Amino acid sequence: MKYIADTTEFHIDVPTVVTLGKFDGRHRGHQKLMRKMMEIKAGFGYETAVFTFSVTPAVMVTGQRQPVLTTNLERRNNLKKTGIDWLVEYPFTEETKHMKPEEFVREVLVNRMNARAIVVGTDCGFGYRRSGNAQVLTELSGKYGYQLYVIEKERDDRRDISSTYIREELEKGNVEKANALLGEPYAIHGTVVHGRHMGGSVLGFPTANLIPPEIKLLPRFGVYVSRVLVDRRYYRGVTNIGRKPTIDGENPVGVETFIFDLEQNIYGHVIEVQLLAFIRPERTFASLGELKEQIGRDKETAAEYFKQHRDMAKAGAE
Repeated sequence: MKYIADTTEFHIDVPTVVTLGKFDGRHRGHQKLMRKMMEIKAGFGYETAVFTFSVTPAVMVTGQRQPVLTTNLERRNNLKKTGIDWLVEYPFTEETKHMKPEEFVREVLVNRMNARAIVVGTDCGFGYRRSGNAQVLTELSGKYGYQLYVIEKERDDRRDISSTYIREELEKGNVEKANALLGEPYAIHGTVVHGRHMGGSVLGFPTANLIPPEIKLLPRFGVYVSRVLVDRRYYRGVTNIGRKPTIDGENPVGVETFIFDLEQNIYGHVIEVQLLAFIRPERTFASLGELKEQIGRDKETAAEYFKQHRDMAKAGAE
């Protein structure tokens, strides 16, 4: 995948089919857009391109940071997995902020992105104050020579699938519901860092610690069954998300995972922790001994989950 970021001075020199949006989470609605793009690529030979902003416009306009399902790095990795040819993370400048819809279509989508086809959802918005929409794209398609495909929203029962819906479920700890909306497990990527080394030496359960960026949305604090991708291989895991209140001292919010059947030292490795099921909320224990006993029970719960979900239990190549 070719990646263009933080510049307005670029030109894609091959015809493309373009979709645009935040793509926070790569949920089933996003996947529907991607499938349509791949169909167009197969039929017309256009390369696939995703247009998004390096920073969410709402953040720049309001000054308030909203937690995201996927960081920019995670979004990039997710789109690479789908086989997208181009990802453009465009800077949201004052000039961009005040672009009229037709100017955005002409200068960005047509001239820079070389769009011959555009795929959007029914609720797409772009240009100054999101005044551009699917109807505007329809009206401009003849003038600028692109084909437009407007895709209906993917639904879950009576509700549209959206990043907001998924956030709500994660904040409740309903990770299995969130995963159903995503069409894949909710994941946290990060580099394994040194913790306080209590997992192996004190509790007898060596763990991999991640400190996610503040912008990353974490689900309800607690313990989860997880699957962990290490060096392109999956392993079973048990993950605690939270502040580890039983451990003395000031503990930052972290993601700590016991990985079954992994012996190698992975400090400094980038891993992906996929959350599969909620086991219990985080709580304070009376002693480290009591915590150790509970961790043992959490491991047993995870092992039982994997017995019942053998497709997730299989360790193997990505």
